Amino acid sequence: MFSAEDLVQITNRGSHPKQIEKQIDNFRNGFPFLRLTEAASNYHGIIKLSEEEVAHFIAVFEDKKQLGLDLLKFVPASGAASRMFKALFSALDNIKTGKPLAEIKEDKEVAYFFENLPKFAFFEDLNLNEAQIDDERKALQVLELVLTEKGLNYGELPKALIKFHRYGEERRTSLEEHFIEGALYSANAKNIVNIHFTVSPEHQKALEKFICEITPKYEKRYGVKYAVSFSNQKPSTDTVAVEIDNNLFRNKNGQLLFRPAGHGALLDNLNDLEADIIFIKNIDNVAPDHLKDSTVRFKKALGGALINLQEEIFGYQKILRSSNPEELDNGFYAELANFVENILLITPPAYLLNRTKKELFDYLSGKINRPVRVCGMVRNEGEPGGGPFFALNPDGSVSLQIVESSQINFSNQDQAVIARQASHFNPVDLICGIKDFEGRKFDLSKFTDPQTGLITIKSYDGKALKAQELPGLWNGSMSDWNTIFIEVPIETFSPVKTVNDLLRKEHQPR
Repeated sequence: MFSAEDLVQITNRGSHPKQIEKQIDNFRNGFPFLRLTEAASNYHGIIKLSEEEVAHFIAVFEDKKQLGLDLLKFVPASGAASRMFKALFSALDNIKTGKPLAEIKEDKEVAYFFENLPKFAFFEDLNLNEAQIDDERKALQVLELVLTEKGLNYGELPKALIKFHRYGEERRTSLEEHFIEGALYSANAKNIVNIHFTVSPEHQKALEKFICEITPKYEKRYGVKYAVSFSNQKPSTDTVAVEIDNNLFRNKNGQLLFRPAGHGALLDNLNDLEADIIFIKNIDNVAPDHLKDSTVRFKKALGGALINLQEEIFGYQKILRSSNPEELDNGFYAELANFVENILLITPPAYLLNRTKKELFDYLSGKINRPVRVCGMVRNEGEPGGGPFFALNPDGSVSLQIVESSQINFSNQDQAVIARQASHFNPVDLICGIKDFEGRKFDLSKFTDPQTGLITIKSYDGKALKAQELPGLWNGSMSDWNTIFIEVPIETFSPVKTVNDLLRKEHQPR
C-alpha cells in the first residue's frame, strides 16, 4: 500500500504505518453508530444541585485547594477566527467582484453586522465614525479593516486575540477573560494560576507576546501569578486523507495528504500534563463580568463534586489494589457493585450474573481504576452541540456518554425518538481527575473508544476528498472515563461561533 517515500513521510510525522492502515479501514468500513438506551435527564443521569449542595461542594473545593491541590485550566485555543467571519469574507469577495451592496446585504448576517458595527468591542480600533459606516462606499473599507492586514487582520488571528467585550474604556479579548476566570476559580493555594493553551504553531508567537503584555496588569488586579504553557496538536495525531473511492489522496508532489484530526487529537496534549484537577473550557466560551459570579460558583461546585466522588473511588481503589479476588467477601462486592451501578450509573453487562469472584473483581476493578470527569450540562435551548445520553459500551455495559448527532442513527426510529428526548446539551464544561489514589497519572490513551470517529467530505486544490476525525475529546476520547453530569445555569454558556454572536445580550455591556 505504501511506497518507500510514504513510509519515510509517515515515520517523520511520528506515526506508524499500522495507524494509517487502520484509518484507511475506517474509511472503507465507516464508524458504527452508538446505540442509545435512554436520554439522560434530571430524573435519571443529570444531577440538579440545590443551593445547599452548591454551597457544600464549593466548601469542599476550597478546603481541598488549601491543602495543596494542583489545579490546571486547559483551554483548547487552536481554532482560527476565520470561521467567525465566514459571512463577511463572502461579502468581501462579492464586493470585489462588483456585486451591489444592497444585494450583498440580503444576507441577514451581513446586514446585521453592518447595522450593529458600533456595538462590537473592536469598533474603536477601526478608527471609523458612525457617519462613515453609513456610507455604502465605505463597506469595502470596513470589511478590509476588520478582516485583512490593512486593519485588524481578524481573519488571520486566533479567536483568543479577538476583542469580545467592552467595559467602558476597557476592552477584552477572549484570552483575557480566561485569564480572569482562572484567577477567580483555578488559582491554587499559593495563588498561582496554571493555564495551558493548545494553539496552532503559526499563532503561538503572537499569543506569547500578547500574554507578556497583559500578565502584569491581571497579576496586580487579582493578586495572583500566572504560569502559562502552550502545546500544539502533534503531527502524529493527524489522519491521512483518501479520495472518494478510498484510494490514498496525494498532493501535486505525489505525497500523502494528512489533515488535523479534530479536537480529539488534543487527548495527546492533555495526556502530557500533570495536575490533580483540570478545568476544560473552550476559548470562545467566556462570560463577561456581569455573568462571572454564576460561572465561578458552578466551576467550584463541579470541582467539589469531583473531589467528593474521587474520595469514594479512591477508597475502593485502595482496597482493590491491596487485595486478591478471593480475599474479598460477598458483602464488599455487593457494596462496590451498588456504587458502580447507582452512583456511577454504569449498568453491568448481563453476562456478569452468577460469575466467579475473579470475573466480578476484574469487571469492577476496570470500572473503578480509570479517570473521572464531572461535566456541566445546560438545558437545551436550541444551541448546537452534543448531548448527554446513556449508551451501550463495547463491553456490554451501559453508561453516561456525551454523544454528537453524527454518532446517532436517525434512520432507526427508536434511536431517533431517544435523541429527540434530550433535555440538555453539552457546553464543554468539564472538570477532570486524571490520577489514582496514589497520585499516579492514568494513561488517558487507554480509556478511549476508537470506533467513535467521524468521516467528512472536504476538498484540496479543488479536488474532493474524505477526511477523518479522531474520537472527539469529550466524546469517544473520554468514553471509558467515569462520568457524572450536573446541570449548570444557561448563563454559564455563552459561546461565540460567528462574529454576530458578540451582539447577543450576554456579551453586550449592561
